[in-house]
Amino acid sequence: MHNDDKIGLDDAYSLKTPEDNIALYRDWAKTYDSEFAQARGYQYPQRIAEIYKYHAKSHDSPVLDIGSGTGLVASALQENNNVDSPVVIDGVDISPEMLAVSREKDLYRQLFEVDLTQPINLPENQYGAMISAGTFTHGHVGPEALTKLLPLCRSGALFVIGINGTAFDEYHFGSHFAALQADGHITPIEFVRVQYYASAEDDHAADQGYAAVFRKALSS
Repeated sequence: MHNDDKIGLDDAYSLKTPEDNIALYRDWAKTYDSEFAQARGYQYPQRIAEIYKYHAKSHDSPVLDIGSGTGLVASALQENNNVDSPVVIDGVDISPEMLAVSREKDLYRQLFEVDLTQPINLPENQYGAMISAGTFTHGHVGPEALTKLLPLCRSGALFVIGINGTAFDEYHFGSHFAALQADGHITPIEFVRVQYYASAEDDHAADQGYAAVFRKALSS
């Protein structure tokens, strides 16, 4: 990160280790919503929430938000909710500072500090859905984390997992998904193309990703 500049995407995309992530978001947490999300028209969390709402059934709850950050996906899920009660959402993130920001918004039932590159110490078969926007990208978490996340969900649970478009190929998400499906762990996947930004004007303005939509297999 350049000391004279605001933290930005180039800093995030240059991360290599969990420690790098913790250090970056320690400094970025308090300004992330205003200087990044609002300034760029960051619509990725809203799109992931919309896709979840389109596919979700009444039993696809509670939801686990992977890489929950400052709570942008959870906020989008709670807004315009078409049922009387709020969506029950838990969140996991590697950054205690990002978790502190989201905790102040009162969006989550529970929040957990979790490094997805390590064993995940959460109860199995607890969740009816998993969502994620912005975690599966450059310098963050690879597809192997999905294998560790699947046991946390009940059979038939809905997954809406956003994956950076170039990281998808670089980290071999396609072959990993193919193996999970071939081995009977997940259902066939629907991919939805997602445009990240509504008002950015820099080199990343046209960045896109894929939302992978599938369910945990009933027999898994």
